[in-house]
Amino acid sequence: MTTAELVFSRGTLTLNRPGTGDPTLRAWDAADELLLEAALDAAAAFDDPRVLILDDQFGVLALGLSVLSPTVVSDSAVLPAALANNASLNPAFAAAEPVYSWINPPPGPFDLVVLRIPRQADYLAWLLRWLNSVMTDSGVLLAGGMIKHLPSKSVDVFAEAVQTEEVLPARKKARAIRCRKGTATLADWPGAWKGYALAGQNGGVDVEALPAVFAREKLDIGSRLLLPHVAQAVSTLQAGGSVLDLACGNGVLGLAALAERGDLLFGFSDVSSQAVLSARHNVERAFPEARAVFSHYDGIDQAAGPFDLILLNPPFHEGGVVGDHIALRLFEQASGSLKPGGSLLMVGNRHLGYHRSLRRYFSSVDQLDASPKFVVFWASNR
Repeated sequence: MTTAELVFSRGTLTLNRPGTGDPTLRAWDAADELLLEAALDAAAAFDDPRVLILDDQFGVLALGLSVLSPTVVSDSAVLPAALANNASLNPAFAAAEPVYSWINPPPGPFDLVVLRIPRQADYLAWLLRWLNSVMTDSGVLLAGGMIKHLPSKSVDVFAEAVQTEEVLPARKKARAIRCRKGTATLADWPGAWKGYALAGQNGGVDVEALPAVFAREKLDIGSRLLLPHVAQAVSTLQAGGSVLDLACGNGVLGLAALAERGDLLFGFSDVSSQAVLSARHNVERAFPEARAVFSHYDGIDQAAGPFDLILLNPPFHEGGVVGDHIALRLFEQASGSLKPGGSLLMVGNRHLGYHRSLRRYFSSVDQLDASPKFVVFWASNR
Protein backbone atom coordinates (compact mmCIF):
# COMPACT_ATOMS: atom_id res chain seq x y z
CA MET A 1 0.00 0.00 0.00
CA THR A 2 1.04 3.61 -0.52
CA THR A 3 0.46 6.17 2.24
CA ALA A 4 0.10 9.94 1.89
CA GLU A 5 -1.40 12.84 3.81
CA LEU A 6 -4.37 14.95 2.73
CA VAL A 7 -4.66 18.35 4.39
CA PHE A 8 -8.11 19.95 4.30
CA SER A 9 -10.17 22.42 6.35
CA ARG A 10 -10.96 19.96 9.15
CA GLY A 11 -7.48 18.59 9.63
CA THR A 12 -5.13 16.03 8.11
CA LEU A 13 -5.95 12.52 6.92
CA THR A 14 -3.32 9.80 6.55
CA LEU A 15 -4.55 7.53 3.76
CA ASN A 16 -3.51 4.22 2.23
CA ARG A 17 -4.42 3.07 -1.24
CA PRO A 18 -4.80 -0.73 -1.17
CA GLY A 19 -3.66 -3.15 -3.84
CA THR A 20 -0.66 -1.28 -5.18
CA GLY A 21 2.83 -0.30 -4.09
CA ASP A 22 3.11 2.47 -6.69
CA PRO A 23 4.01 5.63 -4.73
CA THR A 24 2.48 7.84 -7.43
CA LEU A 25 -1.01 6.41 -6.78
CA ARG A 26 -2.84 8.08 -3.89
CA ALA A 27 -6.06 7.14 -2.12
CA TRP A 28 -7.72 10.37 -3.24
CA ASP A 29 -7.67 12.91 -6.04
CA ALA A 30 -8.59 16.55 -6.61
CA ALA A 31 -12.26 15.65 -7.06
CA ASP A 32 -12.33 14.27 -3.51
CA GLU A 33 -10.76 17.48 -2.22
CA LEU A 34 -13.33 19.57 -4.07
CA LEU A 35 -16.26 17.49 -2.82
CA LEU A 36 -15.03 17.53 0.79
CA GLU A 37 -15.00 21.30 1.03
CA ALA A 38 -18.22 21.76 -0.94
CA ALA A 39 -20.03 19.24 1.26
CA LEU A 40 -18.88 20.85 4.50
CA ASP A 41 -20.10 24.22 3.20
CA ALA A 42 -23.44 22.82 2.01
CA ALA A 43 -24.09 20.99 5.29
CA ALA A 44 -23.96 24.27 7.19
CA ALA A 45 -27.29 25.26 5.61
CA PHE A 46 -29.08 22.32 7.26
CA ASP A 47 -29.99 21.61 10.85
CA ASP A 48 -28.61 18.11 11.55
CA PRO A 49 -28.71 16.92 7.93
CA ARG A 50 -28.90 13.26 6.97
CA VAL A 51 -25.94 12.77 4.62
CA LEU A 52 -25.33 10.09 1.98
CA ILE A 53 -22.00 9.35 0.28
CA LEU A 54 -22.08 7.36 -2.97
CA ASP A 55 -19.12 5.40 -4.40
CA ASP A 56 -16.35 6.84 -2.26
CA GLN A 57 -13.10 5.34 -3.58
CA PHE A 58 -10.97 4.42 -0.55
CA GLY A 59 -12.71 6.17 2.35
CA VAL A 60 -11.52 9.76 2.04
CA LEU A 61 -15.05 11.19 1.78
CA ALA A 62 -16.45 9.00 4.55
CA LEU A 63 -13.64 9.95 6.93
CA GLY A 64 -13.38 13.59 5.92
CA LEU A 65 -17.14 14.06 6.41
CA SER A 66 -17.36 11.87 9.51
CA VAL A 67 -18.48 14.87 11.57
CA LEU A 68 -21.74 14.62 9.60
CA SER A 69 -22.23 10.90 10.47
CA PRO A 70 -22.81 9.97 6.82
CA THR A 71 -24.45 6.87 5.41
CA VAL A 72 -22.13 5.26 2.84
CA VAL A 73 -23.09 3.23 -0.23
CA SER A 74 -20.54 1.70 -2.60
CA ASP A 75 -20.93 -0.61 -5.56
CA SER A 76 -17.35 -1.79 -4.95
CA ALA A 77 -16.44 -4.37 -2.32
CA VAL A 78 -13.03 -2.70 -2.06
CA LEU A 79 -14.39 0.16 0.06
CA PRO A 80 -15.30 -1.56 3.38
CA ALA A 81 -11.79 -2.91 3.99
CA ALA A 82 -10.09 0.22 2.63
CA LEU A 83 -12.25 2.42 4.85
CA ALA A 84 -11.60 0.28 7.92
CA ASN A 85 -7.85 0.38 7.28
CA ASN A 86 -7.79 4.13 6.75
CA ALA A 87 -9.99 4.67 9.81
CA SER A 88 -7.38 2.84 11.89
CA LEU A 89 -4.80 5.40 10.72
CA ASN A 90 -7.07 8.33 11.64
CA PRO A 91 -8.56 7.77 15.12
CA ALA A 92 -9.87 11.33 15.23
CA PHE A 93 -12.18 10.59 12.27
CA ALA A 94 -14.88 7.96 12.92
CA ALA A 95 -15.61 5.50 10.10
CA ALA A 96 -19.18 5.02 8.92
CA GLU A 97 -20.66 1.56 9.57
CA PRO A 98 -21.91 -0.39 7.82
CA VAL A 99 -20.98 0.28 4.20
CA TYR A 100 -24.06 -0.48 2.12
CA SER A 101 -24.10 -1.79 -1.44
CA TRP A 102 -26.82 -2.13 -4.09
CA ILE A 103 -27.56 -5.56 -2.67
CA ASN A 104 -28.77 -3.85 0.51
CA PRO A 105 -29.23 -0.11 -0.18
CA PRO A 106 -30.24 2.14 2.72
CA PRO A 107 -33.63 3.83 2.93
CA GLY A 108 -33.96 7.59 2.61
CA PRO A 109 -34.65 10.36 2.95
CA PHE A 110 -31.35 12.24 2.66
CA ASP A 111 -30.76 15.99 2.84
CA LEU A 112 -27.26 16.05 1.35
CA VAL A 113 -25.79 13.58 -1.14
CA VAL A 114 -22.11 13.49 -2.13
CA LEU A 115 -21.50 11.50 -5.32
CA ARG A 116 -18.32 10.46 -7.08
CA ILE A 117 -19.36 10.63 -10.74
CA PRO A 118 -18.78 7.19 -12.36
CA ARG A 119 -17.14 6.69 -15.73
CA GLN A 120 -20.19 4.89 -17.19
CA ALA A 121 -22.97 7.20 -18.43
CA ASP A 122 -25.68 4.58 -17.89
CA TYR A 123 -24.59 3.97 -14.30
CA LEU A 124 -24.66 7.74 -13.69
CA ALA A 125 -28.18 7.89 -15.13
CA TRP A 126 -29.22 4.98 -12.88
CA LEU A 127 -27.73 6.65 -9.78
CA LEU A 128 -29.44 9.98 -10.41
CA ARG A 129 -32.83 8.34 -10.88
CA TRP A 130 -32.37 6.28 -7.71
CA LEU A 131 -31.39 9.43 -5.82
CA ASN A 132 -34.59 11.15 -6.87
CA SER A 133 -36.43 8.52 -4.83
CA VAL A 134 -34.40 9.01 -1.63
CA MET A 135 -33.67 12.76 -1.49
CA THR A 136 -35.81 15.23 0.43
CA ASP A 137 -37.55 17.94 -1.58
CA SER A 138 -35.04 20.48 -0.25
CA GLY A 139 -32.10 18.10 -0.60
CA VAL A 140 -28.81 18.97 -2.28
CA LEU A 141 -26.71 16.73 -4.52
CA LEU A 142 -23.00 17.45 -4.91
CA ALA A 143 -21.46 15.39 -7.71
CA GLY A 144 -17.83 15.52 -8.77
CA GLY A 145 -15.06 13.78 -10.64
CA MET A 146 -11.87 14.27 -12.59
CA ILE A 147 -12.70 15.98 -15.87
CA LYS A 148 -10.83 13.44 -18.01
CA HIS A 149 -12.86 10.59 -16.45
CA LEU A 150 -16.34 12.10 -16.75
CA PRO A 151 -18.63 10.07 -19.03
CA SER A 152 -19.45 11.40 -22.46
CA LYS A 153 -22.59 13.53 -22.59
CA SER A 154 -22.61 13.77 -18.79
CA VAL A 155 -24.21 17.21 -19.05
CA ASP A 156 -27.17 15.64 -20.87
CA VAL A 157 -27.38 12.80 -18.34
CA PHE A 158 -27.71 15.27 -15.48
CA ALA A 159 -30.18 17.44 -17.40
CA GLU A 160 -32.47 14.48 -18.05
CA ALA A 161 -32.61 13.38 -14.41
CA VAL A 162 -31.99 16.24 -11.96
CA GLN A 163 -31.93 20.04 -11.75
CA THR A 164 -28.43 21.53 -11.98
CA GLU A 165 -28.14 24.66 -9.84
CA GLU A 166 -24.47 25.52 -10.06
CA VAL A 167 -21.26 24.35 -11.70
CA LEU A 168 -18.52 24.88 -9.12
CA PRO A 169 -15.16 26.36 -10.21
CA ALA A 170 -12.81 23.70 -11.51
CA ARG A 171 -9.85 22.73 -9.30
CA LYS A 172 -6.76 20.80 -10.36
CA LYS A 173 -8.59 19.34 -13.38
CA ALA A 174 -11.56 18.29 -11.21
CA ARG A 175 -15.16 19.43 -11.57
CA ALA A 176 -18.16 19.40 -9.23
CA ILE A 177 -21.77 20.50 -9.63
CA ARG A 178 -24.59 21.26 -7.22
CA CYS A 179 -28.03 19.85 -8.07
CA ARG A 180 -31.57 19.47 -6.77
CA LYS A 181 -33.72 16.38 -7.16
CA GLY A 182 -35.69 15.83 -10.34
CA THR A 183 -38.74 13.81 -11.31
CA ALA A 184 -37.12 11.02 -13.33
CA THR A 185 -37.27 7.60 -11.66
CA LEU A 186 -35.98 4.10 -12.31
CA ALA A 187 -39.54 2.88 -12.73
CA ASP A 188 -40.00 4.78 -15.99
CA TRP A 189 -36.43 4.32 -17.33
CA PRO A 190 -35.80 1.59 -19.93
CA GLY A 191 -32.03 1.62 -19.43
CA ALA A 192 -31.88 -0.21 -16.10
CA TRP A 193 -31.38 -3.65 -17.70
CA LYS A 194 -29.61 -4.27 -21.00
CA GLY A 195 -28.28 -7.48 -22.46
CA TYR A 196 -27.96 -10.00 -25.26
CA ALA A 197 -28.68 -13.63 -26.10
CA LEU A 198 -25.93 -16.17 -25.51
CA ALA A 199 -26.20 -19.02 -28.01
CA GLY A 200 -25.07 -22.53 -27.11
CA GLN A 201 -25.44 -26.10 -28.26
CA ASN A 202 -28.12 -26.65 -25.61
CA GLY A 203 -30.11 -23.56 -26.57
CA GLY A 204 -29.91 -19.84 -25.94
CA VAL A 205 -29.62 -17.99 -22.63
CA ASP A 206 -30.65 -14.36 -22.14
CA VAL A 207 -27.91 -12.41 -20.37
CA GLU A 208 -28.81 -9.04 -18.82
CA ALA A 209 -26.99 -6.64 -16.52
CA LEU A 210 -27.36 -3.46 -14.52
CA PRO A 211 -25.47 -0.33 -15.64
CA ALA A 212 -22.27 -0.67 -13.56
CA VAL A 213 -21.43 -4.04 -15.18
CA PHE A 214 -18.72 -4.50 -17.81
CA ALA A 215 -19.86 -5.36 -21.36
CA ARG A 216 -23.52 -5.52 -20.44
CA GLU A 217 -24.88 -4.92 -23.94
CA LYS A 218 -22.80 -7.38 -25.95
CA LEU A 219 -20.43 -10.27 -25.39
CA ASP A 220 -16.89 -8.95 -25.03
CA ILE A 221 -14.29 -10.36 -27.41
CA GLY A 222 -12.18 -11.87 -24.63
CA SER A 223 -15.07 -13.93 -23.29
CA ARG A 224 -16.00 -14.90 -26.85
CA LEU A 225 -12.56 -16.47 -27.28
CA LEU A 226 -12.78 -18.23 -23.91
CA LEU A 227 -16.31 -19.70 -24.12
CA PRO A 228 -15.56 -22.78 -26.29
CA HIS A 229 -12.88 -23.78 -23.78
CA VAL A 230 -15.34 -23.44 -20.88
CA ALA A 231 -17.52 -26.16 -22.35
CA GLN A 232 -14.52 -28.45 -22.75
CA ALA A 233 -13.24 -27.76 -19.23
CA VAL A 234 -16.49 -28.54 -17.41
CA SER A 235 -17.06 -31.69 -19.47
CA THR A 236 -14.20 -33.39 -17.62
CA LEU A 237 -15.41 -32.59 -14.08
CA GLN A 238 -17.05 -35.19 -11.88
CA ALA A 239 -20.68 -34.76 -10.84
CA GLY A 240 -20.87 -32.44 -7.85
CA GLY A 241 -17.63 -30.70 -8.78
CA SER A 242 -17.29 -27.01 -7.99
CA VAL A 243 -16.79 -24.10 -10.39
CA LEU A 244 -16.14 -20.44 -9.58
CA ASP A 245 -16.87 -17.65 -12.05
CA LEU A 246 -14.40 -15.11 -10.62
CA ALA A 247 -14.87 -11.42 -11.50
CA CYS A 248 -18.11 -12.74 -12.94
CA GLY A 249 -19.68 -9.57 -14.31
CA ASN A 250 -23.06 -10.60 -15.73
CA GLY A 251 -22.11 -14.24 -15.11
CA VAL A 252 -21.68 -15.16 -18.75
CA LEU A 253 -18.85 -17.67 -18.17
CA GLY A 254 -20.68 -19.44 -15.37
CA LEU A 255 -23.90 -19.42 -17.38
CA ALA A 256 -22.11 -21.11 -20.26
CA ALA A 257 -20.77 -23.73 -17.85
CA LEU A 258 -24.23 -24.23 -16.33
CA ALA A 259 -25.70 -24.78 -19.79
CA GLU A 260 -23.31 -27.73 -20.16
CA ARG A 261 -23.33 -29.15 -16.64
CA GLY A 262 -26.28 -28.51 -14.35
CA ASP A 263 -24.98 -31.15 -11.93
CA LEU A 264 -22.07 -28.99 -10.75
CA LEU A 265 -21.85 -26.55 -7.83
CA PHE A 266 -21.31 -22.94 -8.89
CA GLY A 267 -19.96 -19.81 -7.28
CA PHE A 268 -20.20 -16.32 -8.76
CA SER A 269 -18.03 -13.57 -7.28
CA ASP A 270 -17.44 -9.95 -8.23
CA VAL A 271 -16.20 -6.75 -6.64
CA SER A 272 -19.28 -4.95 -8.06
CA SER A 273 -22.59 -5.42 -6.25
CA GLN A 274 -24.47 -4.66 -9.47
CA ALA A 275 -22.52 -7.45 -11.16
CA VAL A 276 -23.47 -9.89 -8.40
CA LEU A 277 -27.13 -8.86 -8.68
CA SER A 278 -26.96 -9.27 -12.47
CA ALA A 279 -25.37 -12.72 -12.32
CA ARG A 280 -27.94 -13.88 -9.78
CA HIS A 281 -30.75 -12.45 -11.92
CA ASN A 282 -29.51 -14.34 -14.98
CA VAL A 283 -28.93 -17.66 -13.21
CA GLU A 284 -32.30 -17.61 -11.46
CA ARG A 285 -34.09 -16.91 -14.76
CA ALA A 286 -32.24 -19.41 -16.93
CA PHE A 287 -31.38 -22.14 -14.39
CA PRO A 288 -33.76 -21.85 -11.42
CA GLU A 289 -32.70 -25.26 -10.09
CA ALA A 290 -28.97 -24.47 -10.17
CA ARG A 291 -26.93 -24.91 -7.01
CA ALA A 292 -25.25 -21.51 -7.00
CA VAL A 293 -23.80 -19.09 -4.44
CA PHE A 294 -23.24 -15.39 -5.14
CA SER A 295 -20.54 -13.35 -3.38
CA HIS A 296 -19.94 -9.59 -3.34
CA TYR A 297 -16.25 -9.80 -2.60
CA ASP A 298 -12.92 -8.25 -3.54
CA GLY A 299 -11.45 -11.42 -5.03
CA ILE A 300 -12.16 -14.90 -3.66
CA ASP A 301 -13.95 -15.50 -0.39
CA GLN A 302 -11.83 -18.31 1.04
CA ALA A 303 -14.83 -19.63 2.97
CA ALA A 304 -16.53 -20.46 -0.36
CA GLY A 305 -13.79 -22.75 -1.73
CA PRO A 306 -11.86 -24.71 -2.66
CA PHE A 307 -12.86 -25.25 -6.30
CA ASP A 308 -12.19 -27.76 -9.05
CA LEU A 309 -12.24 -25.07 -11.73
CA ILE A 310 -11.98 -21.28 -11.65
CA LEU A 311 -13.05 -19.25 -14.69
CA LEU A 312 -11.60 -15.77 -15.05
CA ASN A 313 -11.66 -12.82 -17.42
CA PRO A 314 -9.76 -10.38 -15.16
CA PRO A 315 -10.34 -6.63 -15.16
CA PHE A 316 -7.31 -4.60 -16.15
CA HIS A 317 -8.37 -1.21 -14.79
CA GLU A 318 -9.41 0.26 -11.47
CA GLY A 319 -11.03 3.63 -11.98
CA GLY A 320 -8.57 5.50 -14.18
CA VAL A 321 -5.60 3.24 -13.38
CA VAL A 322 -4.77 0.59 -16.01
CA GLY A 323 -2.46 -2.34 -15.30
CA ASP A 324 -2.13 -5.94 -14.16
CA HIS A 325 -2.19 -5.37 -10.38
CA ILE A 326 -5.77 -6.66 -10.00
CA ALA A 327 -5.10 -9.74 -12.13
CA LEU A 328 -1.93 -10.61 -10.19
CA ARG A 329 -3.86 -10.56 -6.92
CA LEU A 330 -6.57 -12.76 -8.43
CA PHE A 331 -3.98 -15.22 -9.75
CA GLU A 332 -2.46 -15.56 -6.29
CA GLN A 333 -5.86 -16.07 -4.67
CA ALA A 334 -6.90 -18.57 -7.35
CA SER A 335 -3.74 -20.61 -6.84
CA GLY A 336 -4.61 -21.02 -3.17
CA SER A 337 -8.31 -21.71 -3.76
CA LEU A 338 -8.12 -24.79 -5.97
CA LYS A 339 -8.61 -28.38 -4.90
CA PRO A 340 -5.72 -30.78 -5.59
CA GLY A 341 -5.70 -31.24 -9.36
CA GLY A 342 -7.87 -28.12 -9.85
CA SER A 343 -7.28 -25.61 -12.64
CA LEU A 344 -7.66 -21.98 -13.63
CA LEU A 345 -9.06 -21.26 -17.10
CA MET A 346 -8.67 -17.63 -18.08
CA VAL A 347 -8.46 -15.13 -20.91
CA GLY A 348 -6.33 -12.00 -20.79
CA ASN A 349 -5.07 -9.12 -22.86
CA ARG A 350 -2.09 -10.28 -24.90
CA HIS A 351 -0.01 -7.16 -24.20
CA LEU A 352 -0.08 -7.72 -20.42
CA GLY A 353 2.07 -10.86 -20.68
CA TYR A 354 0.05 -13.06 -18.33
CA HIS A 355 1.99 -16.16 -19.42
CA ARG A 356 4.88 -14.83 -17.30
CA SER A 357 2.89 -13.66 -14.28
CA LEU A 358 0.84 -16.88 -14.09
CA ARG A 359 4.06 -18.84 -13.61
CA ARG A 360 4.64 -17.01 -10.34
CA TYR A 361 1.66 -18.86 -8.86
CA PHE A 362 1.16 -22.01 -10.96
CA SER A 363 3.62 -24.79 -11.78
CA SER A 364 1.92 -25.59 -15.09
CA VAL A 365 0.75 -22.94 -17.58
CA ASP A 366 -0.44 -23.79 -21.10
CA GLN A 367 -1.70 -21.53 -23.86
CA LEU A 368 -4.91 -22.92 -25.35
CA ASP A 369 -5.92 -20.23 -27.80
CA ALA A 370 -5.03 -16.74 -29.02
CA SER A 371 -6.28 -13.84 -31.10
CA PRO A 372 -4.55 -10.59 -32.03
CA LYS A 373 -5.64 -9.06 -28.71
CA PHE A 374 -6.33 -11.93 -26.27
CA VAL A 375 -4.80 -15.19 -25.07
CA VAL A 376 -6.48 -18.15 -23.31
CA PHE A 377 -4.49 -19.96 -20.60
CA TRP A 378 -4.93 -23.15 -18.61
CA ALA A 379 -3.01 -23.09 -15.31
CA SER A 380 -2.69 -25.61 -12.49
CA ASN A 381 -0.36 -26.84 -9.76
CA ARG A 382 -0.31 -30.48 -10.83
